[in-house]
Amino acid sequence: MDAAYPLAGLVVGFLVGLTGVGGGALMTPLLILVFGVTPSTAVGTDLLYAGITKSGGVAVHRSQGTVDWPIALRLMCGSLPAAGLTLVCLRTGLITTSHLDTLISGLLGAALMLTALVLLLKKYLRSLAGRRQSSNHQSVPVTVAVGAFLGMLVTLTSVGAGALGAAALFLLYPRLSSARVVGTDLAHAVPLTLVAGLGHLQLGNVDPGLLFGLLMGSLPGIYLGSRLSAGLPEAVLRPILASLLAVIGTVMVW
Repeated sequence: MDAAYPLAGLVVGFLVGLTGVGGGALMTPLLILVFGVTPSTAVGTDLLYAGITKSGGVAVHRSQGTVDWPIALRLMCGSLPAAGLTLVCLRTGLITTSHLDTLISGLLGAALMLTALVLLLKKYLRSLAGRRQSSNHQSVPVTVAVGAFLGMLVTLTSVGAGALGAAALFLLYPRLSSARVVGTDLAHAVPLTLVAGLGHLQLGNVDPGLLFGLLMGSLPGIYLGSRLSAGLPEAVLRPILASLLAVIGTVMVW
């Protein structure tokens, strides 16, 4: 195991704890651009990493009653079949290995830039959601469709289950509190990332040594970042992180 992997896990875990942004948006480009990991292996390894690290968060939100399970299940009705279909395309060669890494790099770059935009517009999205009157019944088919989009995107890039999922919930269900948005988003993200990650494992796109090293560093990193986050203004952190993701996304695309 490369000794730099736990350090990378520590840094990314610290930033996740500090900002709340999902590890995929930070970890996957780090593995590709800094460590030279192939895009397919970076995505597959990060998906299992995300599923494991986020499981503890779901347990906490469940105990606090901040998960809206019906909404999470609606998202899963779209995301899990879409993830499965994407994995079938990868396994059957409909998306060939020679094109997969190029496809992942392009989609990853676009997903990072979209995540950066969502971070910058977070306050506006909350304001917009607060002015809307939404019926849960009317939102069901749209929620399933959003879940399907996230399922495909997350399976191919490992990005999207965090900031993009939360933004969608804010818009679709404006009456949800911020805590329930976070809890519901996590409850949806864990099964999605685990299903997609296990699918990539079967495809040979997971590096066990890399995964173990990242987990070793990320758990204390998340703890430290979470402890410090209360003392740092979100208005300062969010634009800095969004700018970083936008730059990385541009590099990935070009």
